[in-house]
Amino acid sequence: MQRSCAWANSGNERLKKYHDQEWGVPCHDDQKLFELLSLEIMQAGLSWQTVLNKRQAFNAAFCHFDYQKVRSFQDKLPELLANPAIIRNRRKLNAVINNAQIISKLAIKGISFNDYLWRFVDFKPIVHHYATHDEIPNTDDLAQTISKQMKKDGFQFTGPVVVYSFLQAAGLINDHEISCFRYPQ
Repeated sequence: MQRSCAWANSGNERLKKYHDQEWGVPCHDDQKLFELLSLEIMQAGLSWQTVLNKRQAFNAAFCHFDYQKVRSFQDKLPELLANPAIIRNRRKLNAVINNAQIISKLAIKGISFNDYLWRFVDFKPIVHHYATHDEIPNTDDLAQTISKQMKKDGFQFTGPVVVYSFLQAAGLINDHEISCFRYPQ
């Protein structure tokens, strides 16, 4: 049996599948990056399991995270707030809509969300060497730098902890434990 990161061994198959197939895989697709950022925003203060359980509903509510569509969702906010299948936090929902607008503005300027993010790591994942989950920080200097820039550029709900989690999820940072089968991949 292959060994995974400790946090993925809770016995929950959805969490294990997310770890084994998605988490930490370098992502270069703008729509997928927007999805991962949005889900990390929704997760703030909650368990990742809660977000994964609602992921299908989020995909339906946010048109599979098509930021070109979500940017115009301000009128849909009452509908989103009434949707029991998703996390109905007004600040988080507003942030997702706002961030879709910012990503759309970047695209108009000829800057992909992928290039915007990956330039912070010179387009190469940063590989950490942590033996245990307890060693992994919840933020670092890079996340603080990116958070500061994202806020300056108009992104919302992108504090350093959310940004660090997003960088891990999107594969800009490899924080798989060194004994995890995904670490060398």
